Amino acid sequence: MNNHHPSKFIAFKQSVDGIALPERFTFPFYYEPHPLAILASKELQNYIESQTDWKHNFGVDPAVTGMVIGKMFGVLVVQNKDGELGYLAAFSGKLADSNDYEHFVPPVFDMLTENGFYRKCERDLINQSAIIEQLENSEELKQLKNAITELENTCKIELQELKETNKISKKNRKIQRENANLLDESKKIALLKALDRESIIENFALKDLKHEQQNKLRIAQEQLVAFENHIKDLKTKRKQQSQDLQNQLFDQYHFLNALGETRSVLSIFQHIENGKPPSGAGECCAPKLLHYAYQHQLKPIALAEFWWGASPASEIRKHKHYYPSCRGKCEPILGHMLVGLDVDPNPMKINPAEGRELPIVYEDEDIVVVNKPTEFLSVPGKTITDSVLKRMESYLVGASGPLLIHRLDMSTSGLLLVAKNKYAHDFLQRQFIKRSVQKRYVALLNGVLERTSGIIDLPLRVDLDDRPRQLVCYEYGKPAQTKWELIEVKNGQSKVYFYPLTGRTHQLRVHAAHPQGLNMSIVGDDLYGIKTDRLYLHAEQLTFRHPRTKEWMTVEVKADF
Repeated sequence: MNNHHPSKFIAFKQSVDGIALPERFTFPFYYEPHPLAILASKELQNYIESQTDWKHNFGVDPAVTGMVIGKMFGVLVVQNKDGELGYLAAFSGKLADSNDYEHFVPPVFDMLTENGFYRKCERDLINQSAIIEQLENSEELKQLKNAITELENTCKIELQELKETNKISKKNRKIQRENANLLDESKKIALLKALDRESIIENFALKDLKHEQQNKLRIAQEQLVAFENHIKDLKTKRKQQSQDLQNQLFDQYHFLNALGETRSVLSIFQHIENGKPPSGAGECCAPKLLHYAYQHQLKPIALAEFWWGASPASEIRKHKHYYPSCRGKCEPILGHMLVGLDVDPNPMKINPAEGRELPIVYEDEDIVVVNKPTEFLSVPGKTITDSVLKRMESYLVGASGPLLIHRLDMSTSGLLLVAKNKYAHDFLQRQFIKRSVQKRYVALLNGVLERTSGIIDLPLRVDLDDRPRQLVCYEYGKPAQTKWELIEVKNGQSKVYFYPLTGRTHQLRVHAAHPQGLNMSIVGDDLYGIKTDRLYLHAEQLTFRHPRTKEWMTVEVKADF
């Protein structure tokens, strides 16, 4: 390697002679790694396993202690002005509590510089949090709350005691009034007046006690509210300072593109959703790699990102598996950074259903059942309109009401139920809502299952930073249950039946791949596993009550795998 190479440029240890360069740069949001990127990734993985510069517990080496945190790594194959090939390496976020190491490209902005504004503000925020936590757990706050509770109890007892005393007095006055008729007229009048005065005095005493108690409680509650408002004010101040810090931080991130144009993260995201960059925007591998390449006149050739370590609790990440760049944080930034590069076309804009038939397996005057091929949309997407719905609208000219009752993922093949009229649609839809429709899927899993059946219960929600991927989330996720049973094990793969008890997006795919599920991705799963020729998941059987005959009927089409 010549001396003028940038210090982060890594020469291939193995010969790359005979490996043809890609025609275009990698489309980062859906790709199969180029052989050069795979070679660079393997060399980087060897380095991670053998290096001694830092220690980080990825959860793959039992000898390493500390909190387990898996990490996304990336490689960017580059070419210098002399035509020599090498690669750059990066990691997402920070590694072993640092942003910058010799083997990796530096962050676009190093927020962890000891005397930088971020560290100073971070320390201030930590101190504020400590003060807030101290106040929330303080003896003074407990005493204020206890004082109100004790005062409420005391007031309740005092009030009850006075009411009981007044009740006895009232009963005595009633008796005296009844006996007043035995007295002469003047004594009777005097007694009744005295009894009336006594009643009035007792009523005023009750009102005075209530008023006195209310004042005591008001004062105690005002003291508590003042204390709690002080905590709220501190939290508001901390939140605003944190937001200001984020904005100041994002204003430091400026990214180049292939044309030499620079934009800040704030300007890139100003027209995206709410205009606020998500936390960590600019810290992912791809933006860091491309920015460094542009800074040092290195031509980007191919990109690949892989996960190293144990999977997070919510996401599905497999050790050494390749993954696309995330949509939420990276798509806007890379949209700017890829300008000027010849990039592979977005496969999401290519209609995979073009020229393919949509087989009808059953039809009568009320319903149609189709066998949707894999990579075929159920309903129109953002860029592709061709779908089962559009095909059925053309086929069922004049059909009334909605047509589709349910959907299948684009990559999932199998049976879809279509209604020809509104009555049939409503009748069938009620069955889906009540979960009386019986659905059976068949799938091929990457691995050998040791159990023969079970139920998976993992709540799901969308990954807001990486749509359409789903996360397991016990706090905000919707309930999702799947019954399963093993059919056979062959060639290191398990064939299973899935019976979804709920119908969440990607439910079967996540329940299969997640460590708390079957921990085996479905063969060909390009989101949660490894892409192959297709997703080996097929909706092969539907059992439902017919809208006209009211009889139960079953439609079945076996998978072609």
